[in-house]
Amino acid sequence: MSNDRLRVFTLCVLLVGVVLGRDEDHPRDNNPSLRTLTKSASHVTSDVERDAAYWHEVAQSILESKLKQAAQVKSDNGAKNIIFFLGDGMSVHTITAARNLMGDSSKQVSFEKFHYVGLSKTYCVDRQVADSACTATAYLGGVKANYGTIGVNAKVKRYNCQTGQNSAHFVDSIAKWAQDAGKDTGLVTTARVTHASPAGMYAHTANRAWENDAKVKLDGCSPNDNVDIARQLVEWDTGKKLKVVMGGGRREFLNTTVNDEEGIPGSRTDGRNLIQDWLKDKKTSGQEAAYVWSKKGLSLVNLEKTEYLLGLFDSSHCPYHGDLARTRYDLVKPTLTEMTEVAIKMLSKNKNGYFLFVEGARIDMAHHDTRARKALEDTVEFSQAIARARSMTSEDDTLIVVTSDHSHTMTVNGYPYRDEAITGLANGVADDGLPYTVLSYANGPGFDNTYNEKTGRSEIYADETDNANFEYLATVPLEAETHGGDDVGVFASGPFAQYFSGNYEQSNIPAMMARALNIGPFANI
Repeated sequence: MSNDRLRVFTLCVLLVGVVLGRDEDHPRDNNPSLRTLTKSASHVTSDVERDAAYWHEVAQSILESKLKQAAQVKSDNGAKNIIFFLGDGMSVHTITAARNLMGDSSKQVSFEKFHYVGLSKTYCVDRQVADSACTATAYLGGVKANYGTIGVNAKVKRYNCQTGQNSAHFVDSIAKWAQDAGKDTGLVTTARVTHASPAGMYAHTANRAWENDAKVKLDGCSPNDNVDIARQLVEWDTGKKLKVVMGGGRREFLNTTVNDEEGIPGSRTDGRNLIQDWLKDKKTSGQEAAYVWSKKGLSLVNLEKTEYLLGLFDSSHCPYHGDLARTRYDLVKPTLTEMTEVAIKMLSKNKNGYFLFVEGARIDMAHHDTRARKALEDTVEFSQAIARARSMTSEDDTLIVVTSDHSHTMTVNGYPYRDEAITGLANGVADDGLPYTVLSYANGPGFDNTYNEKTGRSEIYADETDNANFEYLATVPLEAETHGGDDVGVFASGPFAQYFSGNYEQSNIPAMMARALNIGPFANI
């Protein structure tokens, strides 16, 4: 049989199978109300995808790439530098949806092109579904901890004033291991630099909320004994040695009687100005330091001469990436990609190498509000920051690891066509005759858009989903959507990247990174 006849025969068989199996597999296909909303029969992005040969060629290309990569692996070559990217709340579903936001299901975000991929288990010692505090202790310190605690072992329960200040329970992070090995360290985040994830680099506390002294006192603890997170960054050894600190959170460093550069008062009640204290400490030590609060200020920093850089670009968290352009804040505040580029340039001056932590924090916060579009916009920016980092560094000496601390309850559903917007309505209507969104959540504030007390489920219109602040449908009413408990992806590129394949505890991640750098308790001595 000729190739043309074989293709025709195969197509006929497939069509017969679709017709015979339709009622069983997709009973909604016979729903008249659904059929009135469907598009034409052709939804394939490119005609080449109709040919089996196209997919065979794609598979062959990937196979050749993997074989080439495997041949290049040298287990005795370690890394000089590590850049660890953390997409806060970046579930596998989030990555999938971001890929669609970029244009199509077949596209890849930058880190999906990395040759080695694994999964990590995200639970806390005392919770099935984790938060960003206990997970930071795991992926930066190598120890599973209790929910809400940072940089301490599971003997410390949240809010415990006594055990939380006991240094015997402290867990050192990979940042300290790197510093002890003579490497430079830094952190970049779109959250407050005292928030749970970045605090995992330098802090030890029984409560992630203790970002300033007032929060410590609010829980009935002594701020003298339980040093707040902002003070730990400025005063304690690991925090003081961070060469680069960039993100938001000015309010945690200033007293309530002091306004920052944008006229917003601080949150401290101890009269301290920790920004000035940070600058004074560096000056006393004879070190060249710079503090900046705007995009312009960052652009004026002499990176060759500056030894320490503190950039606090907002009173609280940095704006959502999509909002930067929508509000023209992109003229005032740097993007995650821009901050990452500056951090790499700063840290690359150390001949011994560096460890850099970069967090795309607002993915998580948008999910909590069930504002899926904003979460995906920040995921795309996160991907661009990773692409920039990979282009600035060499796979021969710089390991890049990308992962998430936990997932969220957002899912992708409804059999949308390939050319339908991931942020819009699903193809067709539900059994109640009403449309629904492709993206939805198991719980959260989007419940108010989902149900009406009098009529039941509410009707959603396509133009509503064009608004970046639209709260996507949710099944259970909650003020804030919760995290999810499923495993998250780990993507690696560079020396020892093969270590990150498989399924493992989240607390294994810093051990593998430390082995690649040959530092800390996991060094190959």
